[in-house]
Amino acid sequence: MEHILGSEWEVTPAGGATGDAYFARFQDRKLFLKRNSSPFLAVLSAEGIVPKLVWTKRMENGDVITAQHWLDGRELKPQDMNSDRVTELLSKIHHSKELLDMLKRLGKESLLPQDVLLDIRANVDLDLQKEPVVEQGILYLEREVDFVQPEEYVVCHCDVNHNNWLLGENEQLYLIDWDGAMIADPAIDLGLLLYWYIDPAEWKGWLEKYGIALTDSLQKRMKWYVVSQSILFVQWHRTKQELPEMNYWLNYLKVLLENES
Repeated sequence: MEHILGSEWEVTPAGGATGDAYFARFQDRKLFLKRNSSPFLAVLSAEGIVPKLVWTKRMENGDVITAQHWLDGRELKPQDMNSDRVTELLSKIHHSKELLDMLKRLGKESLLPQDVLLDIRANVDLDLQKEPVVEQGILYLEREVDFVQPEEYVVCHCDVNHNNWLLGENEQLYLIDWDGAMIADPAIDLGLLLYWYIDPAEWKGWLEKYGIALTDSLQKRMKWYVVSQSILFVQWHRTKQELPEMNYWLNYLKVLLENES
């Protein structure tokens, strides 16, 4: 990365799953660099959803490097997730025609519940599928799939973990790491956020601020996606041989399936 910016810049890896992200610093200037970000990033920047995009450069080998403002903010903590800022930003994302049009232009297909089920069947290890709680979860997904068809399709982030919410020094909230964005049922994002961070007694009020009612259909769809995501988390941590985390999600899945609400 130094040859792009100049030798005076100090460039360090930013970590992450892909290993293609970097921090760059020169005097009081700081940038976040990423290799081969989606063109979607430009629209997210224009909408104020991610830190401002400074420039984009295409390399001779075809790689595209993007540079964003590197903020000195902080990630949200779990207890921060019930703030009105989070509700408002997620609602803005889900209701944005500009974001939806861009993902469609980039060739994204709408994600159906049937697609999620096929993904689990194809990518979860066969012996893991026979684990009693995982088997029970898959049976639940198969039984309910016809009853969780989306009422609308929106841009979903699909990983609304608190670590992906960044509060800048200017107190502006951003949602980062859009590599997994999909056109899908908003219940994907809503389910994960509400189940993980919000007391069920507060769901109704939270959703009213977001802009919709807590209906039986929404509750059913949210639970369906949380069950499916939990199974995929079990597989993810199993692949990485992270047994404590895998066991956490197995237990979480068990509790989910025991709760009939």
